[in-house]
Amino acid sequence: MGDDGADVGRVRNDLSGTVHGPVIQAGVVQGDLHFEMPRREQPVPRQVPAALRQFVDREPVLAEIDGWVGDSGGLAVLSGLPGVGKSATVRRWAAGERGRFPGGEFYIDFAELRAQRGGDVSAGVSHCLRALGVEDEYLPGTLGELTALLRSRTADDRVLMVLDDVTEPAQVRALIPGAPGSVVLATSQSRLGELLGEGARLMSLEPLSPEHGLELLRGLCGEERVAAGDEDAALRIVASCGGLPVALHVAAARLVMHPGLPVAALADELADDRRRLEALRRGEERPVSAVLGVAYAGLPAPAARLYRLLGLHPGRRWDAASAAAAAGTTVAHAAGQLDVLDAASLVTMAADGRYEFHDLVRLHAREQAVQEDDEAARTAVVARVVEHLLTRAAQADLAVMGRRLRIGTYTDRLGEADRATAFADRQEALDWLDAWRAELLSAQQTAADHGWHRQVWELAEALTALFLNRRYLNDWVRSGDLGVRHAAADGNPAAEARLRTLLSRPLMDRDELRRARRELETAVARADESGHTLLRASAREFYGRYWDRCDPARAVATYEEAMVLYRAAGDDRGIAIGRYFMGRAQHAVGSTEEARATLEGAYDGFMAIDDRRMGARALAAIGGVLRDLGETAEAVAALEEAGSMLRERGAVHYEAQVCETLAELAEQCGDHEQWRRHLTRALEIYEAGGGPRAVELRRRLTETSAGAQGRVGTSGGEGAGHTDTDTGTHTGTHTGTHTDSGTDASDSSAG
Repeated sequence: MGDDGADVGRVRNDLSGTVHGPVIQAGVVQGDLHFEMPRREQPVPRQVPAALRQFVDREPVLAEIDGWVGDSGGLAVLSGLPGVGKSATVRRWAAGERGRFPGGEFYIDFAELRAQRGGDVSAGVSHCLRALGVEDEYLPGTLGELTALLRSRTADDRVLMVLDDVTEPAQVRALIPGAPGSVVLATSQSRLGELLGEGARLMSLEPLSPEHGLELLRGLCGEERVAAGDEDAALRIVASCGGLPVALHVAAARLVMHPGLPVAALADELADDRRRLEALRRGEERPVSAVLGVAYAGLPAPAARLYRLLGLHPGRRWDAASAAAAAGTTVAHAAGQLDVLDAASLVTMAADGRYEFHDLVRLHAREQAVQEDDEAARTAVVARVVEHLLTRAAQADLAVMGRRLRIGTYTDRLGEADRATAFADRQEALDWLDAWRAELLSAQQTAADHGWHRQVWELAEALTALFLNRRYLNDWVRSGDLGVRHAAADGNPAAEARLRTLLSRPLMDRDELRRARRELETAVARADESGHTLLRASAREFYGRYWDRCDPARAVATYEEAMVLYRAAGDDRGIAIGRYFMGRAQHAVGSTEEARATLEGAYDGFMAIDDRRMGARALAAIGGVLRDLGETAEAVAALEEAGSMLRERGAVHYEAQVCETLAELAEQCGDHEQWRRHLTRALEIYEAGGGPRAVELRRRLTETSAGAQGRVGTSGGEGAGHTDTDTGTHTGTHTGTHTDSGTDASDSSAG
């Protein structure tokens, strides 16, 4: 099972990937090595944004919240108009209670999740679990399981949940913590009376009174600025703003930015209600529209143009580069105009360094674009942004996935300038895809609305670089569905086949097996129609993955078809991947000797192309076969080497599974010391990543330390029968206790 000797005579000291725990790189080690691995300290989440400096007339509401939640905790829902100050109020209360919640202070903006097209309650719960140290591969697949895990993780210490811009009671119910004394504060435009059954206190936040509005205006502009003018004029400004703090902030910025502007003149401008936002009228008055209209009218022409064009930008956030794409200008010019808009309080900078509109301002900007720019000009703006985002997605896809099967030509179209702005490494590119997921999905939907078929399906293909590595199943299915439809409309059977093939992955993860089978059968037919040999092989490989779940014998036959095509295409990695899955399928149906030969061929194939990560996984599978053949010593040697290789490549999640298998073999041999060593290493990995199995392994180790005979169950790693690590379904001859529902881009021809 060793190397083929290519490295003999030279020393390699390479290390890549992510390493959890200490690493020693040495030519010769004499004697034993012992590591003391302290448990990773997870910082307590403190996510609630800072309170605004200027804050008036909300003390009665703060006192009401105090009186309701007290020391025993509780649930309160603050409702009111957009921009009335709901978020500012709950943030102020949270700031006053800092330190009261040892379990953490969590913040979820449901408006942002809704903008992510597929961001849902599950995404909110997952956000909290990640903050508690649970890594993506250990997040359960259903909302019920996510909620149960969150309540378990918050069962010991009081926590604060601030839920912004809630629209449905379910969004609150799923995020109620487990610990007594915890507090949930939700803001919503609706009263959410359905939460009375959960003991919620419903509070309505009204606009500021004229006196308090004037107090806020003075605080924002300075006492002298208001006193220098007519107080009656300042009160008219407050009245035109309708008592909405968001509008008062914009009016105050106008006065601060233009010291020569008389307060009375601004009051007169605000009195004109002809352009007030229709959606935000209060009775017959439209105060926010008036304030925003005046602020817009005071902008220099270049900033005013960018303002309204950004109202057409897909998604909620943008940076200077995407703003430049919208405006058709240089990045430096766009950055300068964004500074102007920021100074006018018309855009804000988010925590990630990108810009965003308040929802009300976005509506106003979009209306200005409709009024001032013709349809052709607006369409051109959207087209430029979509192409810009597709280019960035291409750069990220290339950095994350490297050489993989692609039907779209989006990476081929990258020019020298595009490559000069490419990502520094794989992790940076993957993080960018994650941060811009909402905008990319919105761009895809916008392209679909315009009938731009190529852009829709190329974005769907590029986004799989994210989805194959991070489990956004709902987004993946929606994006894949859209891509499939537009690839078909584009008359491109190869693209349709590729996207249907990839779509089968999240469908199987969601246990939608019948639909996954339909997609795969259609994918095979379209791939054959395209005549693309490598695509035909890949479609059958994915189809074999489906049969792994349902009929391992048929999986073997399907992998054999894929292998014939991979050989015809001359794709060495595809051949190795096909052998790997075929060997596991053979093992599952009891063809142990055949499985051994096939997996050894897969191992040799991976090592020949220097894919040590997949080589290690093949070696782990060989260890499982050797165990079933009764060759225990050989199985242990193969598994030990596989674990070392996985650790070297940073694939510690798979290393943990191998360690569990080694622990089982050690127990069978009566070697308690080795059992403890392997199980302790698996525990370290699971605890570092927030894996739920850490609880079970710690229990076993503790019981044994106390004198009990800890029972070691069968591992679900690749050394234990046949486990599909992408679907979490064990189909081998052993009873598995652990399955991996995570998705790994490296274990298919997609990667």
